[in-house]
Amino acid sequence: MYDYRNSAFMFLLGAIVALFVTVQSLVFLRTAWSEGKRQGLDAKKMRRSVISSAVFTLVPSLSILLTMLTLSGALGLALPWIRLSVIGAVTYELPAAEAAAQAAGASLAGAGVPLDVFSLIAWVMTLGIMSGPIFIIAYFKKLQGRVNKIKVEDNRWGTLLISAMFVGLISSFLGSALAGGLVSILTLLSSALIMVICIQLEQKAGIKLFKDFALPLSMVGAMALAILYAGLLGG
Repeated sequence: MYDYRNSAFMFLLGAIVALFVTVQSLVFLRTAWSEGKRQGLDAKKMRRSVISSAVFTLVPSLSILLTMLTLSGALGLALPWIRLSVIGAVTYELPAAEAAAQAAGASLAGAGVPLDVFSLIAWVMTLGIMSGPIFIIAYFKKLQGRVNKIKVEDNRWGTLLISAMFVGLISSFLGSALAGGLVSILTLLSSALIMVICIQLEQKAGIKLFKDFALPLSMVGAMALAILYAGLLGG
């Protein structure tokens, strides 16, 4: 049976996107290096900065890799690879794909989705993420000016505003988790507990490594516990 999800055409699209992103990054790196030399920065310091940035970029990418593997069961490898090579993130791709699938009467829990649902998911994930850059181009300067004004007048309100926006964002994702039954709720709580443990180890014990690995560890740990919960509870 022809697997459109992992077809040569899809992987060709993925290669084109990955090549474009890679070339763009190299161009930016070269431009920044030239500007650093023009500003009189030490070449050794710039080289150390590039190496350290490259190393610490690999750690957050673990959560992106896990997201790609999670989506690959229903969407194949190519589409998640394309999405996560650009500006995709775990906090967006999974909810967007699942929402699109549910709207079409399908689910990502199965081994695959029909071609029409696959197309719908691809469009929703792609068009939805474009709203962020478009909003930033059109309104970021004005929004940032308002936020800075609030911080200057009363920093407490500025901090409260940012915190409220973040809590609202997280809360929008809780509905599907809470509606998923006991196994889903236990998995959510376990993920939060692992995250808290990692933060405490970083802050109290001074183990800086947990600051970078907190998200991947909470994801992997919660996935493993979800299998255990499903086996014990039959959900």
